[in-house]
Amino acid sequence: MPVDTAALAPDAGRKRASRSRPLPLTSGQIAWLAAVLALFGLVYYPTIAWLFDRWTMSVWHNAHGMLIPVVVGYFAYHELARKRRVQAGSSAWGFAFLVPALALHVLDTGMHTQLLSAASIVIALPGLSLLFLGRERTLAIAFPLAFMAMMLPIPLALTESLHLVLRQIATVASSAIIPLLGITAYTEGTTVHLAGATLQVGDGCSGFSTLYAAVAVAALTAYGTPGWRRRILVLAAAAPIAIAANVLRVTMLIAIVDWTHVDVLSTWIHPASGMMTFALALPVIFWLGTPKPGRTTTEEAHA
Repeated sequence: MPVDTAALAPDAGRKRASRSRPLPLTSGQIAWLAAVLALFGLVYYPTIAWLFDRWTMSVWHNAHGMLIPVVVGYFAYHELARKRRVQAGSSAWGFAFLVPALALHVLDTGMHTQLLSAASIVIALPGLSLLFLGRERTLAIAFPLAFMAMMLPIPLALTESLHLVLRQIATVASSAIIPLLGITAYTEGTTVHLAGATLQVGDGCSGFSTLYAAVAVAALTAYGTPGWRRRILVLAAAAPIAIAANVLRVTMLIAIVDWTHVDVLSTWIHPASGMMTFALALPVIFWLGTPKPGRTTTEEAHA
């Protein structure tokens, strides 16, 4: 019996399109989702603008936060693609996240911290996911949703003591290295005295931004790394790697000042050295999370 291939082609095309979409929602659900997201963006516009301002302030202040929503969107898309055969659903548990998030946002409109409002975004996203994607799909993207917290700036009041410790580590470690370069110096607290200049290792040179970014990258790398041993290794190595990268940066700046002039810190070299710490630390973390040939199967078996 002859088959009308022309008649079957549209059905086959629709099936392929359905299989390729990570979110097989109805047109009505898509319209509702688009409307809610538009309203969400309107309500949170001042907060989003504040976050963008914080992310772009300088390389010393949460510069990695700008990339977090993009990374979350990428991982959420691919995780949902694995669940495309799951029947679309909705969970009323979404209101357990959404209502407190909106209450926190309203509270912040009177307090004007912007940080509480930004935190409410992180809380609201799982609620929206439960309402529009259902419980199973939300569980599939639980880590990407939780990872959104890494975009939040941490107030200096909460990290002041950590900044001081990081500054002291950078000062002591760099002062132990620079004599090897033939440079005479002595330290006093977090101050480095050279023959022709006195340098203060301030909060911007503490390496906290590199540490924060390194922890975020380590968490993301561990998420995609097979085997618990390697995941623990990646997470445990993040802080030492970030601190070591910052020590090298501070040492390099001290050497450059000694070889040239203190005014060199007012040039592009100073912020560029901050980017250097990211360039040093992050590839090492990625490398630690990369399974070695011949070990992948064994590590996956123990995962």
